[in-house]
Amino acid sequence: MFYLFLVLAGAVVGFFSGLLGIGGGILMFPLLHYLPQVFGFDAIGVKNITGLTMVQGFFASLSALLFYQKQGLVNKSLVWTLGLSLFLSSLVGSFASKAVPDKVLLFIFGVLALIAAALMFIPRSYGKDDLTEDMVSFHKPAAIVIGVTVGFLVGLVGQGGAFITIPLMLYALKIPLRVALGSTLAIGLFSATAGTIGKVATGQVPFVMAGALLVGAIPVAQAGAWVSKRTRTHHLRWLLALIISATALKIWADLFR
Repeated sequence: MFYLFLVLAGAVVGFFSGLLGIGGGILMFPLLHYLPQVFGFDAIGVKNITGLTMVQGFFASLSALLFYQKQGLVNKSLVWTLGLSLFLSSLVGSFASKAVPDKVLLFIFGVLALIAAALMFIPRSYGKDDLTEDMVSFHKPAAIVIGVTVGFLVGLVGQGGAFITIPLMLYALKIPLRVALGSTLAIGLFSATAGTIGKVATGQVPFVMAGALLVGAIPVAQAGAWVSKRTRTHHLRWLLALIISATALKIWADLFR
């Protein structure tokens, strides 16, 4: 029954990965941290959860990315600029995470989620959100600074980083929402690859559990991407804002309890 739970968790998070352009860590982390005990299963250690979210995020992102690429919603220049800086700093963060206490990792995750949630509630125009990637430009130095800073922190907490990079792309780099979602999936592969290498090398990935998550996540991520294409962008923005906010509130409630 425990592995059925993991398959279903992977499917749920995989759907939202495709729908919102996220690797799924912002959802997978709380699901694996809080729900096993609710259903009578043994708790999963935070370090193992961070390893599982990295592996799941990589494969769910890859699956959904195939759909967004066909729709012309992946900006290659943005992907390489932000993705490479995320990759290198996330690799450092994932190795460093082995020496960081669980409580500190939760605190860092909570801070990042709080910042992301605050950004998503800032008013913005939706007029350019349906533009394709060939009509997009951005400030490269700013993208590099964002990538280096965010990459290290998400590497620490075992996240691909989409939950924070999407708000930063929307509000700091002024990227249209659909291109931000599609490009984030590709960018997430850089940090998720680096993070996965670090987590595997330091023994933080339980492979059987990871396999169960992927059975659910990979096929359903494609379905989520299909639904996303047919959903209005302001609905996608508010859904993402609510998911990030709920996660941030839960983490902070536990930290103060």
